[in-house]
Amino acid sequence: MRRRACLVLVALAVFFAALAPLLRWYAFPRLAKVPAGQYQEMVLEAKPAVLLDYGTLQSKRVEKLTIVQTLKGNVEESERIEQTAGRDVVVWDCLSYVQGPDGRMVSQIPERYIFDAHTQEPVHATGESVDGDPVRREGIEFKWPFLTEKRDYVYFDAQARTSAPIHYKGTRQFRGLEVYYFEQTIPWTKVPFPKKMPFPGIDAAALEKQTGTTRWYTTKRMFWVEPVTGAPVNGEEIHKEELRGGSLLSGREKVTAFAGHVKMRPDYVDSTVELVTSQRRLVLLLASYLPWGFLSLGGSFLGLALWLEARVHRRPGAPAEQPSPQPAPV
Repeated sequence: MRRRACLVLVALAVFFAALAPLLRWYAFPRLAKVPAGQYQEMVLEAKPAVLLDYGTLQSKRVEKLTIVQTLKGNVEESERIEQTAGRDVVVWDCLSYVQGPDGRMVSQIPERYIFDAHTQEPVHATGESVDGDPVRREGIEFKWPFLTEKRDYVYFDAQARTSAPIHYKGTRQFRGLEVYYFEQTIPWTKVPFPKKMPFPGIDAAALEKQTGTTRWYTTKRMFWVEPVTGAPVNGEEIHKEELRGGSLLSGREKVTAFAGHVKMRPDYVDSTVELVTSQRRLVLLLASYLPWGFLSLGGSFLGLALWLEARVHRRPGAPAEQPSPQPAPV
């Protein structure tokens, strides 16, 4: 009976020892994914800021500028693209809506971001765009991969429509979480005017051609990323835009269109940290807790089997070893 129990325990030990790497290296990459129907809203503020008054074309200091970013999963489009892509795809319809201190719109830029649900790598498909213009993204945007590494990544800049490295700058503590800090600096770059301008009747596509005035932009982008989920828990930008040259500026070389240090509003930081903390536990369950638990369980079963096997060979009632006979004296 004990020998049969030993065999069962050895079988269980082999099963759980084999299940641990299978769960970590096979199941986890397939189960951990961004949901296709996710919806997220984020509010950022620059307090104070410098903003261009398009009525007078003069820069002025304002108390606050607000940026509302929304990410909405387009399930119908993701299912359509999956039919030809052959993998799980997420389609985010994004909108960055900028409003001044009076609540009036300054600019709004829509995006369609298409990416692999598991790896966050871009998926190139019809509809991938920024402000209605087709783009071909390279690198990540908005979210890092699950189990983010301590290295530089390529990050897509929607204003410049180009990708550039975003640099890993070290590990930090943020609201009780260990996070990786990343920085990216975009040097002064000529960028297109937003198609929806803050005053009606202006064709943004023809503005540069008709006036010769161009729009330029630079930013220092900062992210605090929770590495298990790959989700940023905080983000900031030191952002500046200028209009340069042309008849629109009446002979001036340049004028500041916007300048400010953009930060996430504190209540959205709190809610983001809470959400990411709960998601972190789920990812760790698949990536660490269950694999290590199964490996430990397999080791326990093997140890118990060896202990029982040793007990079988030392069971009570076994005949004692008899001393060998000694030769009789002559």
